[in-house]
Amino acid sequence: MRNGSQGFSLTIEYEREDDGRWLADIPALPGVTAYGRSKTKATAAVQALALRVIADRLEHEKAIAGSMSVIFIGA
Repeated sequence: MRNGSQGFSLTIEYEREDDGRWLADIPALPGVTAYGRSKTKATAAVQALALRVIADRLEHEKAIAGSMSVIFIGA
């Protein structure tokens, strides 16, 4: 990360339910958990939710100066 940018690496953990659905969870963001019929759908849903949570925190707490990048690990 350069030029004043800040980055977040968010690890996604997966579980497969008995009914075949996938559960994707980002432990660094409590409550950011999503189900999907496939691992791909669960990944997309949890990434979208994580970005909403990050945007909400930026909007209601304090903005981060400079650019920001988010990397999802395990996707």
